[in-house]
Amino acid sequence: MTAEDHADPRPQGFRPDPRPLEPGLHFVATPIGAARDITLRALDILAKADVLAAEDTRTLRHLMEIHGIALGARRIIAYHDHNGDRVRPLLLARLAEGKSVAYASEAGTPLVADPGFPLAREAIAAGHTLRAAPGPSALLAALTVAGLPTDQFHFSGFLPATRSARRRAIADLRAVPGTIVLYESPRRVRALLEDLAEGLGAAREAALCRELTKRFEETRRGSLAALIDGFGEATPKGEFVVLVAPATEAPAEPEDLAAEIARALPGRHVKEVAAELALKHGLNKRDVYQLALEVRKTMEDG
Repeated sequence: MTAEDHADPRPQGFRPDPRPLEPGLHFVATPIGAARDITLRALDILAKADVLAAEDTRTLRHLMEIHGIALGARRIIAYHDHNGDRVRPLLLARLAEGKSVAYASEAGTPLVADPGFPLAREAIAAGHTLRAAPGPSALLAALTVAGLPTDQFHFSGFLPATRSARRRAIADLRAVPGTIVLYESPRRVRALLEDLAEGLGAAREAALCRELTKRFEETRRGSLAALIDGFGEATPKGEFVVLVAPATEAPAEPEDLAAEIARALPGRHVKEVAAELALKHGLNKRDVYQLALEVRKTMEDG
């Protein structure tokens, strides 16, 4: 979060709960944008924990300053992907001493696309108490405003950065019965949408959420094709949540699809038929094209 995102004044009249904090590991959800999204319980924990750990120490320190939470003699321990193996033993040692340890991700809910998972697993294995202070989550905020089905959803976080690996991951998502939720950076979001359109069908309904709970929050809705068309040449700003609706109908069985291709092929190009049926059924265009080539060969061999 930027200084601008934290510009809200702290809640008036906040006083920490005077009761001591329970020993154990406390996962604290922090704002994804607006500083006032934090809960009073989260502020209580940050005010009273014996040990503070954070994915980004500067972000947590700034958040505490905004809300008037004194750091005192404590320091904030950096815990992230690059130092986890070295820092986890230190945090587990504090837990073993009966201390209360609070961990905050850079933004949102710990363990959701965040390095807290190994810490949670090792704390559980050691028999320590785990507590969650729930709160902001880009995943849930996006589902709330996207206008897509929420009775079932599948969260896949960030897909691989390389196009080949990303396309393989998207192929695995074709059979997901609910809404698909992904995170993506501004540099790769257009490429992600293009691969989703090719792998799931350009007509699939989707939503693109940007800068959630910040000043320039934006949600765009439409087909994957329409969302791609809406992009300009410049790299967009802000972090994105991409949501894709479930397919509206069950995918065609290979035998049924082959028969449909055979009916559509006479007088038409294979590539045209493959693109049309891939879009109709939400299938990978290259897979349908290969099947169409086989069907055409069978028809020619008679």
